[in-house]
Amino acid sequence: MMTGIKKRLRIGVLFGGRSGEHEVSLASAASVIRALDNEKYEAVPIGISKDGRWLVGSGAMKMLSDVLKSGDRVILPPDPTAAHLVPLAASSGQPSVMVDVVFPVLHGTFGEDGTVQGLLDLAGLPYVGAGVLASAVGMDKDVQKRLFEQAGLPIVPFLAIHRWEWERDRLKVLRKIKKKFRFPIFVKPATLGSSVGMTRVNAQHELQKAMDLAAEFGLKIIVERGVNGREIEVSVLGNEEIRASIPGEIVPHREYYDYAAKYLEGGTQLVIPAQLTKKQVTTFQDYAVRSFRAIDGTGMARCDFFLDRTNGKIFINELNTIPGFTSISMYPKLWEASGLPYTKLIDRLIELALELHKEKARTKYSIELPTGAGGALEG
Repeated sequence: MMTGIKKRLRIGVLFGGRSGEHEVSLASAASVIRALDNEKYEAVPIGISKDGRWLVGSGAMKMLSDVLKSGDRVILPPDPTAAHLVPLAASSGQPSVMVDVVFPVLHGTFGEDGTVQGLLDLAGLPYVGAGVLASAVGMDKDVQKRLFEQAGLPIVPFLAIHRWEWERDRLKVLRKIKKKFRFPIFVKPATLGSSVGMTRVNAQHELQKAMDLAAEFGLKIIVERGVNGREIEVSVLGNEEIRASIPGEIVPHREYYDYAAKYLEGGTQLVIPAQLTKKQVTTFQDYAVRSFRAIDGTGMARCDFFLDRTNGKIFINELNTIPGFTSISMYPKLWEASGLPYTKLIDRLIELALELHKEKARTKYSIELPTGAGGALEG
């Protein structure tokens, strides 16, 4: 009998999804799969199509797009005694798909917002990253900003407007915005990332179109004051003990860092480390850790800041619980520059997922009543 052979962990890399950031997710997931150490892990690509179908790829599928086109359809039952993906068609003859850890590389709605995390909790599967609460708050920039404010973190003045408010009385909303802000302002969906649906509004006549665009992508709209600022980012990592990376700076070639600048065009510079004073570095790192704790974060997040060019004030913009994860994305590049290379970062995230899952298992979710006590309670 052979001994000493360590079983490879099966890592279910979950990608795609019903989100405006679907394509971004494919790039992140492909990078994660390529970087997984084959001696430690077996990658199991699990794609979610744009219409919400879950599909599992076989070893013959080299491209993640192939998984979404012709993978085997599966479902994840919310049953912790099963803890595996089962074929959708009972008569298909396809075996259940077992995974040890799920690595969600889903950006945006129905993936980064706590919905998938809730399903994974119900299924009893360990997973990388933030839990239900932190994921939901991380996605809802309105609630996130209010928590930051309560924690004493500096934020840019903003308004949150429900889509129904905008559609019911546009003139009232426009007056409210005009009363609070001077142009330029930014308008964006409250529950989406990657700058999808975001517009820089320089004048009153541009505002209505920007509000309509943001309303297409979310139930809530964020309107916030424009800041003439440098865009500084810090990566955080951990569960109980949280580490912050060195800060980096985004220098967009466009007026601001929109979707095209992020994903479709070249020219944007990532400056690592950012040119900052020691005091500024310490402040950014402190704010990043505090913001992560404010939303009860676990695993990972990227914290985005503005450094006002006119007065040197620091504002926390937002925190992303599943940041872009290609090898050239800011989150892993900041860790690489801080001494933690991409492959080791993935190792650490998987370790954190297993540690948190073990910690959750210590929690009691039911009460064992003394014999005969049930009748008394029923009465």
